[in-house]
Amino acid sequence: MDDTMMRGMNMQQMMKQAKAMQKKMMAEHEELAKQEFVGKAPDDMVTATFSGDNQLVDLKIKPEAVDPDDIDMLQDLVIAAVKDGMKQVNEATQQKLGKYTQGMGL
Repeated sequence: MDDTMMRGMNMQQMMKQAKAMQKKMMAEHEELAKQEFVGKAPDDMVTATFSGDNQLVDLKIKPEAVDPDDIDMLQDLVIAAVKDGMKQVNEATQQKLGKYTQGMGL
């Protein structure tokens, strides 16, 4: 076998491995998208539920969180719950898919 044939075989093997890794990564991404993550504000006054693909799918606000004289507090609670939910999604994504992007400069 000459060098050109060896390089061609090596390239074929690398392409096969890359396709297998891509297929596995897509399966894990789909699995992650099916999960739900619940972000919570202090005392669970507001909860924000996200899908694993960063979509807000539910938002619950306890009645006692609604004070017409303090709308700023309610806004802060909603922001806190949303940030918490997004943080959970990001951490799970990094944990599940980060192994594929390590060392790639992404």
